[in-house]
Amino acid sequence: MNRLLTNYMSSVLKKGSLEIIDAKGRLHRFGDGSGDTVRVRFTSKAAERGVMLNPELKLGEAFMDGGFVIEKGSIYEFLAVVLQNIGGTGRSWWMRAIYRVRVWTRRFRQWNTPFRARQNVAHHYDLDGRLYSLFLDSDQQYSCAYFETADASLEEAQVAKKRHLASKLALQSGQKVLDIGSGWGGLGLYLADHADIDVTGVTLSEEQHKVSNARAGEKGVADRTRFLLKDYRHLTSRFDRIISVGMFEHVGVGHYREFFEKTRDLLADDGVMVLHAIGRFDLPGETNSWIHKYIFPGGYIPSLSEVIPEIERAGLKITDIEILRLHYAETLREWRERFMARRDDALKLYDEVFCRMWEFYLAASETAFRYQDMMIFQIQLVRDQHALPLTRDYIWHAEEALRHRDHAGQRPSLKIAGE
Repeated sequence: MNRLLTNYMSSVLKKGSLEIIDAKGRLHRFGDGSGDTVRVRFTSKAAERGVMLNPELKLGEAFMDGGFVIEKGSIYEFLAVVLQNIGGTGRSWWMRAIYRVRVWTRRFRQWNTPFRARQNVAHHYDLDGRLYSLFLDSDQQYSCAYFETADASLEEAQVAKKRHLASKLALQSGQKVLDIGSGWGGLGLYLADHADIDVTGVTLSEEQHKVSNARAGEKGVADRTRFLLKDYRHLTSRFDRIISVGMFEHVGVGHYREFFEKTRDLLADDGVMVLHAIGRFDLPGETNSWIHKYIFPGGYIPSLSEVIPEIERAGLKITDIEILRLHYAETLREWRERFMARRDDALKLYDEVFCRMWEFYLAASETAFRYQDMMIFQIQLVRDQHALPLTRDYIWHAEEALRHRDHAGQRPSLKIAGE
């Protein structure tokens, strides 16, 4: 194996047991021998050289095309043993150089005009809908769940997420609610089913638009719940409440001011907005190059230090911030295990390279939240600080009321804010 790669692995991998068979068939051992052994093999010199020079891009590509194979364990276990040792700051000097160049040029890749935004969304969200049904919960929630207990199921945790977010909106009867990035409609339909409100969802995915409106019709709420195939930047109406879950990651750092200025204009004077998005604990950075190329073109995960100044410049007021630390790691574990259990079904929809890509995506994402300083932030925003009660007790009361009704399977007839 290349001496540079050997020296690097020897210097950083102190715990665990990793065996690498190089392209010449030689075995190299790393770690202290603890835990289960993970054994991987390079099948070509090109794959070995590519991973050495640019692992963030080339490792995933080599796994996809067979240049890097797992002989013992899984790709998740390989990433876990490596990232437990290096975390988010274990780049070599040449890796840091590549990363710095990407940070300097990131605004170009995140230049998400309405046209490019729709292209980016179609790349990921307009895949065959049956693929997502293989691993998501029954409500097709494709964002971080909220695990109230360690033994909660994925379905329970996704309902808890919707309940948690709804409570922060301080909903009242008759309000107009906007859901930016409404997905397959699950959150909007939950809000409409639990309060006497009018919901508008916007998405750029044709597949999600079709499915969400069909679901609204099936539930008999299409008269007050509709989903539009529209960029939020093209809306003109004002709303009492705005919620956005898992969409902000697609905005791009150069568009943050535009996002918050537009949502400020869409929010009523006494309105409340809740933003739920992936963030990073560490300093501003750049999107992993493999993720950008194959999974989320145009996407970026921000630090709070990049988000809060733009909120302040837009004239919005932050009234609450909550950080969910390992909830997405647990969500992704559920998704990964479900996908792997039904991988043969995915192979009927797409080819082997696609299935390896998806396996790598889920494994890499889970380990990023466990070992690389990724988290979820929920920020509550207002235009007028008098729009909410004096203390946070209303969130707890609303959540308790919704929990009772979720468990009882009942739809409330009264407002849920501050009960």
